[in-house]
Amino acid sequence: MIIRKAKPEDAEVIAICMMLAMEDFVFQFIGENSTKKGTEFLELLISKKANQYSFENCWVAENDGEVIAAANIYDGTKLIELRAPVAKAIKSMFDIDFNPEDETQPGEFYIDCVGVNPSQQGQGIGSKIFQFLIDEYVYNRNKTIGLLVDKDNPNAKKLYLKLGFQVMGEKTLTGKKLEHLQFSHSKEFKN
Repeated sequence: MIIRKAKPEDAEVIAICMMLAMEDFVFQFIGENSTKKGTEFLELLISKKANQYSFENCWVAENDGEVIAAANIYDGTKLIELRAPVAKAIKSMFDIDFNPEDETQPGEFYIDCVGVNPSQQGQGIGSKIFQFLIDEYVYNRNKTIGLLVDKDNPNAKKLYLKLGFQVMGEKTLTGKKLEHLQFSHSKEFKN
């Protein structure tokens, strides 16, 4: 397995992986429970530059030339600027005003989602992607990374804590309370 920066031509498979990880949020964004419409919406944004979900902010895991997982991560300092094209697309495609709470902030690179193809789940691919992101952003770039985890997903939280993330507090996104976790050099040895 290799992990590489995404390309525009990866948009379709990245959208499928991202929907696995954030379907409920996408349904909230577009105002309907349509996997097809949600995937098409994400694919459009992933294929373009300068937005939260752009291929520029994605990494993919590839096995034998096939993309099997994707991660979306971006600089929290740029949230407002990266979110504007997303809001514009939602307004244009679904006639909905998009103005959710801020899921990240300056000072962290935000892991928006990591999605693994269902046929590849349970093989440690998600853990490998998270370890790659920790190595790339925390150790190579000396940045803090953050993410949100649903309180109803204790297995995910357990994985993040095992990897070295620490609970920083709570955030709300689309009205849902989530736990905010971060990983940085200064926090890596605390328990």
